[in-house]
Amino acid sequence: MIFNTIMVQLDVDSPAAPRTIYAQELARRFEATLIGFAAADAYVFIPSDDGGIAAAEMMRQRRQEIEERLKVLREEFRSVAGDDASWREEIGDPTRLLAVHARAADLIVTGAPAPGAADDHHRVVDIGTLILSAGRPVLLAEDNLTPPAARKIVIAWKDTREARRAVADAMPFLTDAQEVLVATIEEQDQRSARESTGDVVRFLMRHGVKARSDVLGIGSGDGGQIVMDISRQMGADLVVAGGYGHSRIREWA
Repeated sequence: MIFNTIMVQLDVDSPAAPRTIYAQELARRFEATLIGFAAADAYVFIPSDDGGIAAAEMMRQRRQEIEERLKVLREEFRSVAGDDASWREEIGDPTRLLAVHARAADLIVTGAPAPGAADDHHRVVDIGTLILSAGRPVLLAEDNLTPPAARKIVIAWKDTREARRAVADAMPFLTDAQEVLVATIEEQDQRSARESTGDVVRFLMRHGVKARSDVLGIGSGDGGQIVMDISRQMGADLVVAGGYGHSRIREWA
């Protein structure tokens, strides 16, 4: 797996520069081409008794407002990314359209929406749906928008197709890391868990990855929280996990 093309998704109601800078630094690290993408839907709910004329006018105004915002984002993106980067924009469902355009990239970079906008999926991306539909690895940027050095990485391992795909997709990060921990939650059989993580460690080591494994007892805690706790203890700046949709994990690959 090589990241030759990185696509960064920008929210229509947020400034373009912070996330663009984040993605641009990743593109430089991997010598990748950068593509900017933004979309929003002009959907307006009109009660049926208000008539079609009012609905059409509100849709026209909403579409005009989105077009103006997309123009601003496009100019901000180009001022940061330069002439070597390319830009794509559409009016429509941002999650569905980003999943469609993901075919042009090796890695999708997105992030948490602005406060108060998380539930408006006409203007921000539904991360869980995107992960399940894009067919590409998705990197969810941290809130402070500092690109991960990826020196220490935790793989949240579960012996599933999704987790195996995530490990393969994250290989450009893993091969550059100083330390990789393959962590799994002991659900029933500790022996099976150790065999599974052992196979993953050996697979990674054959690719030159400095990896080790650990089987974690879940006790009465939440599996996702346990993985995040051990990531903080280790000082990891990237967590690799299978794409199961909505999750507490903040970094995906």
